Amino acid sequence: MKTKALIFLAFTVCCVSQPANAQSTWKEIGQLKTRDAKDIKSSTWSIGGETLDRDYTDYQSYKTYLGPLGAKRIRLQGGWSKCEKVKGVYDFAWLDAVIPDAAARGVAPWVELSYGNPIYEGGGEAKLMGHIPTSPEGLQAWDNWVRAMVIRYKNQVPQWEIWNEPDGNPKHTGRQIAEFYVRTARIVRSIQPEAKLIALGMASVTKLDFTRDFMEYLKQNNALDLIDILTYHGYSHNPDLSYPHIERLRSVVWSYKPEVVFMQGENGAPSQAKGTTVGAMTDQDWSELTQAKWDLRRMMGDHGRDIATNLFTISDIHYAPGDHMVGINSKGLLKTNPDKTIERPKMSYKAAQHVFSLFDDQIELTKNKPTTNQSTIYTFQYQHKQNKASLITLWSGEARPAETYEPKLTTVTVEGSFSNPVFVDLISGKVYEIPKNKVKVEGKNITFTDVPVPDYPVLMADKSVLLYK
Repeated sequence: MKTKALIFLAFTVCCVSQPANAQSTWKEIGQLKTRDAKDIKSSTWSIGGETLDRDYTDYQSYKTYLGPLGAKRIRLQGGWSKCEKVKGVYDFAWLDAVIPDAAARGVAPWVELSYGNPIYEGGGEAKLMGHIPTSPEGLQAWDNWVRAMVIRYKNQVPQWEIWNEPDGNPKHTGRQIAEFYVRTARIVRSIQPEAKLIALGMASVTKLDFTRDFMEYLKQNNALDLIDILTYHGYSHNPDLSYPHIERLRSVVWSYKPEVVFMQGENGAPSQAKGTTVGAMTDQDWSELTQAKWDLRRMMGDHGRDIATNLFTISDIHYAPGDHMVGINSKGLLKTNPDKTIERPKMSYKAAQHVFSLFDDQIELTKNKPTTNQSTIYTFQYQHKQNKASLITLWSGEARPAETYEPKLTTVTVEGSFSNPVFVDLISGKVYEIPKNKVKVEGKNITFTDVPVPDYPVLMADKSVLLYK
């Protein structure tokens, strides 16, 4: 058997804008290569392209960053009120400039049908947390727009999400939303029978009664076949604390239909200090470093539990007066100028590239579970489908990501194929050589000692799994 080994890396944080780096005593042997979406056959990763319907971001400014990011799907919002500003007259030019372009870049659009349209009395509200259409005229107009959307884009949009965060409006009930969902889903399926239908875009992962009422209505109306995927958001300062709530949500939904696939429909962290940014989790200070750490923990926490992820979002969002909030939502991977053009990629963009490029459909989750001597360390194990070489992710998750953090020196025991293991920092993408005195082989198990685990995911992988330069 070949000798197995792992590098001992002592991390330091030199400044707030840089991730932890290996000390110079350890040899850096490469840098992870990133891949364009067109060069990745398939993966579960999606990137958020939200709020184009209200002109809070600019697709034409960020589109050149879309393919190189490596996500295989993009979430878009259809924007009824932007499409129909005069009753009965549709203008799809803005979507025609987005949907085919994204697809041509190797990024498949999935489109959310929303929001309301105030040109109709009872047509609902065209904003986040807005009310659904309720009047006969408003509902008929909604039906007509949905029908026009699906007819126009059915060959380019394989998945349709119906509304966004309906539970965020206190006037909505689960049954009311279910009735609205079913009428919409039946229109989609009547035109595009093979379409995947997505509910609910839940703002919260704890409103189980709302979800139960929604699913009960579907059951009573023989409509469970109209839900394929359930999306949820559920922001948490420590992303690792979300999963017990998610499991309870899954239990409720699966009690009605076990085949429903769960997808993280929208999650990401801010990158600015409180008082300078709006949206979820802005009651505390954030930086581009802690954003990158948080995003990595959400992505790898989801992936390790076999949950697809939509990372929120590609570009900072400029919310305008009249919506649910006003100001810059700094969860974008791309920092924007005041006119919504792109200033530069943030650290989180590079981190996401590393994940999207590596964890494609050739990297599969295994049942093996690495063990450590630290109770707050999260670990997941994967293998390459073809050569069966191993890869594990590790991070310390006892608190939300910090600006400075002393990595935990950890002992990791794993059963896997590590003929030539290396250590990878997912923020910087740096690959490090592994000294031989930090590994011990005992039968099928390999024990790595003094592994420095920071508060964001790092990798221990067989070199054959990686592409690096």
